[in-house]
Amino acid sequence: MALKKKPVTGMKDILPKEMEIRDYVIRMIKDTYKSFGFLSLETPCVEHIENLSSKQGGENEKLIFKILKRGEKLKLETAACEADLVDGGLRYDLTVPLSRFYANNANELPSPFKALQMGNVWRADRPQRGRFRQFMQCDIDILGEPTVLAEIELILATSTLIGKLDFENFTIRINDRKILKAMAAYSGFSEESYDTVFIILDKMDKIGAEGVAQELEKEGFPVEGIHKYLDLFQEITSDIQGVRYCKEKLEGYLDASTAEDMETIITSVDAAKTANFQIQFDPTLVRGMSYYTGPIFEISIDGFGGSVGGGGRYDEMIGKFTGNQTCACGFSIGFERIVMLLLEREYQVPQGEGKKAYLIEKGMPAEGMIKLLAQAAKERQAGIQVSISMMKKNKKFQKEQLMQEGYQEIEEFFKDRV
Repeated sequence: MALKKKPVTGMKDILPKEMEIRDYVIRMIKDTYKSFGFLSLETPCVEHIENLSSKQGGENEKLIFKILKRGEKLKLETAACEADLVDGGLRYDLTVPLSRFYANNANELPSPFKALQMGNVWRADRPQRGRFRQFMQCDIDILGEPTVLAEIELILATSTLIGKLDFENFTIRINDRKILKAMAAYSGFSEESYDTVFIILDKMDKIGAEGVAQELEKEGFPVEGIHKYLDLFQEITSDIQGVRYCKEKLEGYLDASTAEDMETIITSVDAAKTANFQIQFDPTLVRGMSYYTGPIFEISIDGFGGSVGGGGRYDEMIGKFTGNQTCACGFSIGFERIVMLLLEREYQVPQGEGKKAYLIEKGMPAEGMIKLLAQAAKERQAGIQVSISMMKKNKKFQKEQLMQEGYQEIEEFFKDRV
């Protein structure tokens, strides 16, 4: 039987052209986030199945690549249920592993802890444009900071990075889970129905207010409550005035400090930002993860339908590992989608001192080769990227390929002239 040369469905091979951009983006991420004081860490790609299935990952828990027990622990003949067969899984995000990492190492870490984590994650999802079953995630998190300074720093660091990658006029939308709940309570929805209401509300940008109303009706919610709920969205603007409107309108359902914190985040980011973007209050923003407890945010880029980053505050997750409440807030960028957008616009990675190619005639004597290798070493020390190749018969085509790879200077060496 012939071996298969194509990758497994949902995975992909990465060619050198894309790899150059990926490497550049990774360098830019690390340099930018470290300038904000974030510290790198790494966690294993395999997690305990109990951690991955702890009701913290929302819909992602349905997409786990599960791992069978190994060796003597795997007893197929006596297994009565999945738990008898499975004890681990590939991580579907970096937040659950970070929470376990912090719970295990908190005594050796600074407080607050500003974490930077990059790595592949896996989800048994349906592949589509910009979405794979294996993909790189990049997270920054601040653990142990209870104030909105965490949200402000995360948004400023991430927006600075996106700006450095030459994206302009992007938008960061922000909301708060407490505002979502207050709006639902004001409209008469019971607390146990919130998840259903929010799942439907999350479709607002696709099906509109009328579609949301129809789906809420199908779920059996009272028409008067639905109208009261949707009328709120007609009145709330996407600026500070919209936040203030919520503070006044939802009095008795919303703690005034929640709205005041939201106003502080928006005004502070607007005043301190270095990239060209808008920050907008969006009361329809939901974010699917059940672990969010406060402010939530997403990045959208003009011309691309999906988000390219998101995050929020999750103050209750780490406590489930430690038994102690630990404030936490994080922001994840859509690494794969950003790379895809850069490739589509034929982004050119900035070159340092340039790229240079040596083409050497076949049969070059040892003395000549040693001389050329020494010359190349000297130029590499000066920061020049030097590639050495033997001349091919079709030298013209060889040079064209090198130029496509970004080699601005091509030098030829012949055995009788070195």
